[in-house]
Amino acid sequence: MTNPDKLSAASKRALEWPDSGEEWYFQHKVYDLKGDFAYEEGVVRRDPSAIIEVDGKYFTWYTRSTGETQGFDGDVLNDKVFPWDRCDIWMATSEDGITWKEEGLAVPRGEPGEYDDRSVFTVEIMVWEGKYYLCYQTVKHPYNKRVKNQVGLAWSDSPYGPWTKSKEPILSPADNGVWKGDDWNDRRSVLKKGDFDSHKVHDPCILPFNGKFYLYYKGEQMGEKVTWGGRQIRHGVAIADNPLGPYVKSDYNPISNSGHEICVWPYNGGIASLITTDGPERNTVQWAPDGINFEIRGAVKDAPHAIGINRSLDNEKEPTEALRWGLTHEYKSWNWQYIRGFKTYRLKRK
Repeated sequence: MTNPDKLSAASKRALEWPDSGEEWYFQHKVYDLKGDFAYEEGVVRRDPSAIIEVDGKYFTWYTRSTGETQGFDGDVLNDKVFPWDRCDIWMATSEDGITWKEEGLAVPRGEPGEYDDRSVFTVEIMVWEGKYYLCYQTVKHPYNKRVKNQVGLAWSDSPYGPWTKSKEPILSPADNGVWKGDDWNDRRSVLKKGDFDSHKVHDPCILPFNGKFYLYYKGEQMGEKVTWGGRQIRHGVAIADNPLGPYVKSDYNPISNSGHEICVWPYNGGIASLITTDGPERNTVQWAPDGINFEIRGAVKDAPHAIGINRSLDNEKEPTEALRWGLTHEYKSWNWQYIRGFKTYRLKRK
């Protein structure tokens, strides 16, 4: 440096950056899939789970609904307020990862009065000791802007089901925020914001790690602000000794200051995380040796949305090997979304 005794703030930060290899950097492309994952107007297919391979066949689970979205301006008791409203969880299989066959309903919404009676969506899969576990978001009727979103769980001895659902949520928002007024379609006005996850817990993903089960999730706060060019989204983790819980939120939450959908995978004895969309550290790849204290290891120009990571790949080969190909979703319009494929390739210095 020309003047080492006179350093700008940016230069000082650069000197503190860890030495991170090129293997943490990638770019991607997306492409259409065939079969039942080809675009179909009138049907919403979105938020694919991770891909798993069982007996030479690929499996994924996803959010599915039909009908247009009316929003919150009409009859919220009977309308569809979001594309992920009035959804169920479906499953599809593929022989080659390109042509997918829709196998049908896996986990339906609950009966009237149950915690998941309005919608179940944004699902993830975990396989452990011969059993299959699906965790997912839930909404209880009626769906208004102040409704609390929770996390449910279902399990089975087979990827084809049948699935047994948890009678109660396995994770709920913090109960320490206070709304201002009684307008249920005003999500900005609060007397007390509460914790980072006082409004919603979203995008759950359970990983076996260090002899326990780490439930990573996206937290949304009551009275959430828009900051750093995006929404004020942060991630948390809850830990259990058993896949069925109980899950206890970490004292170190939130474990990110940025991000949107959860995308995590084991690597090199720790946990890697792709942080996208929102916050000052968006579009970065991070890694934590303890699954909690994440540091930035690389940056990406952009990344696929709502990634269905491919857990059949050798994630220890290199840091982003788990992202080499998988599933994503794309908006054709606010009403219609569909599932596409993505591939990544590692950026190398010339």
